[in-house]
Amino acid sequence: MAKLADVDLNLLVALDALLQARSVSGAAARVGLSTPAMSHALGRLRKQLGDPVLVRAGQGMVPTPRAEAMRNGVHELLGRARAVLEPVPSFDPRVADRELRIRASDYVLSTLGAELDLRITQSAPRVRLRFLPNTAQDPVEIREGTVELAIGVYRDLPPECRIQKLFDERLVCVVRREHPSIRARITLDQYATADHVQIAPRGQPGGYVDVVLARQGRHRRVARAVPFFLSAMQLAAQTDYVLTVPERLARSWAARFDLRVLEPPLAFEPYAVVQLWHPRHHDDPGHEWLRAQVAAAARATRPRKRRRAGE
Repeated sequence: MAKLADVDLNLLVALDALLQARSVSGAAARVGLSTPAMSHALGRLRKQLGDPVLVRAGQGMVPTPRAEAMRNGVHELLGRARAVLEPVPSFDPRVADRELRIRASDYVLSTLGAELDLRITQSAPRVRLRFLPNTAQDPVEIREGTVELAIGVYRDLPPECRIQKLFDERLVCVVRREHPSIRARITLDQYATADHVQIAPRGQPGGYVDVVLARQGRHRRVARAVPFFLSAMQLAAQTDYVLTVPERLARSWAARFDLRVLEPPLAFEPYAVVQLWHPRHHDDPGHEWLRAQVAAAARATRPRKRRRAGE
């Protein structure tokens, strides 16, 4: 058996043309070769296959039994090969029917989710989005193709991953509007001595806020640690706990939970929320469309101009 590396696959094109046309000149015309060049290809095929392929029958040519048995298979094989090598078809969201998997927190969903859903529903009614919670393995799953997109805050990413910044975010504080001791502003002493709700999506104690406090020689008492942003907002609304939370979330939900949004008494660094994907999906038209919808939803949900502290 000949090794594939030793076979000139261009002969398959000639073989298909010969079997369809049953004529050297007709096959040559089909593929844009000269008749002598096709005659040469037929000679090579006969040597490769150990079979005449086409034989004279009166004024024409007929395939041998082996060639006749191969005719449909060779034609279908070339059709599949052409389909593989053709450019990716354009993506039409109006008729697309596919499921896309996205890693995102409830913070992302509660701030961008409704706007993103509206855009997807209006432009691509048959596209399905499956949201999964963020984990420490988001970059690994992106690399392995388990999910198509991840949205969040990431550091130390694999070098091949692609990212797009969606927006800059910063931390603010929220307390219930009728908090007994914290009104229009919160001092560092109040912040350090208050009971806190901590959002710990992965269940780990401590975090950036505690690091910044430690630089001031302070620490806080975390009375409740919960994995979800909205659960923390609800707790803050019903207790005297202080919650440190992303500003977009705070301003989107403060009125519903009757919370005050306050400037923190510490200098927290702003950070970027990004969408993350693997290069394998970069030029996929459907994936490009999804990324564009996420970016548009982020732009459309920018928080309004900041109000005065305590509003």
